[in-house]
Amino acid sequence: MCRSCRLLLPLFLISCSTEKVNLSPISDNLENNHIFSSGTSRSLKETTRDINYASELSNLMSSFPKFQNDAVNIEVKQLKKSGNNYLIGWKKYNVKMKSEALYDLKKSYKKLQKLKKYMKTEDSEVLNRYLVRIKTTLTMLESSHQNKIDSLNTI
Repeated sequence: MCRSCRLLLPLFLISCSTEKVNLSPISDNLENNHIFSSGTSRSLKETTRDINYASELSNLMSSFPKFQNDAVNIEVKQLKKSGNNYLIGWKKYNVKMKSEALYDLKKSYKKLQKLKKYMKTEDSEVLNRYLVRIKTTLTMLESSHQNKIDSLNTI
C-alpha cells in the first residue's frame, strides 16, 4: 500500500464509524432542547412526558380485552374509536376533534360503568382497571394541555 493510503484509511474508518444514522423523525425533534409546535416552545421533559401519556393511552386502547358480554364489547369498540380520535386530534392540535372525542369517551366510559353490573366479577375488575388507567392518562394529557394554554394566556 502506498504511504498516503495508509494515512487516509484510518482517518476514513474513524469518520465513518462516528457518523450517526438517524431514521426516526421523532428523535430528530427530541435532539433539540425545545420543540416548537403551534407557536409555543416546550421543554424536552414536557414533550417526552406528553408522548409517554399518549403512547400509554394508545397501548391501552390496542390491548383492551374482549369480554363475554356483547353489549360491553360494543361499547368498548366505541371507546377505542373515541380514544383513537382523541389521539389523532391531540397529535394534530385539532381542538374541535379532540373535544368531540373526549365527549364521546366520557359517554362510553359512563355506559361501561353502568354495564359492569351485568358482568362477572373477574371481568368487571379487569374492565375497571382499564377504565381507571384510561381516565388517569387522559387527565394527565388534558392537564398538560391546560398548562400549555395557561402559559400562553400569561404572555
